[in-house]
Amino acid sequence: MATLSDRSASTHAAPRRPLDAEAVRAAYARWAKVYDAAFGLVSAPARRRAVAAVNALPDGRVLEVGVGTGLSLPLYRRGLRITGIDLSPQMLARARAKVGRDRLDHVEALVEMDAEAMGFPDGAFDAAVAMFVASVVPNPRRMLAEMRRVVRPGGTLLFVNHFAAEGGLRLAIERAAAPFSRALGWHPDFAFDALLTPAERRAAEITPCPPGGLFSLVRLRND
Repeated sequence: MATLSDRSASTHAAPRRPLDAEAVRAAYARWAKVYDAAFGLVSAPARRRAVAAVNALPDGRVLEVGVGTGLSLPLYRRGLRITGIDLSPQMLARARAKVGRDRLDHVEALVEMDAEAMGFPDGAFDAAVAMFVASVVPNPRRMLAEMRRVVRPGGTLLFVNHFAAEGGLRLAIERAAAPFSRALGWHPDFAFDALLTPAERRAAEITPCPPGGLFSLVRLRND
């Protein structure tokens, strides 16, 4: 999770309720101690898909946006150098504990930072991945623009997120999960066009992920 400054959503994005950054920060402070148990199981298959896509890339520097409690950190192969950012100090504290306990020496840094206004120089990373983050930042397209800026031209951008269903089994699952989702600061009605322009969506490789296609893996080349 990384939700950061309280900016309005892009005027080109699908309408959604604005997020209160302080309220979401407080929610994740409360959830930090039980986040792995509460969310780790349902999100694990999609997280593994995203990390597998990162692990298939050549050795290089990878930015994880919204690293949270560091659930993904042990899964990255050791030839990669990982930097993680998040807004929540409570989540980052748990991630740092994992790094120390499991001796994850491929993790270069874990930094409290705004996903919509990163402090990294242009082209600092070879790839960036955001898992379950796009629907909780105030301005998803601003986050994507920042990811494009800090990843070198030709690098890889990856997202795993829930995107709103239009019908079928996914819609039933989303409705059942809606109260839990909102408690974690998600928007069950989050649409693809809140993150991607039509051109970006056409260029993206989009793969449904279990359970039941509830999440999607989105891959973009940083052209």
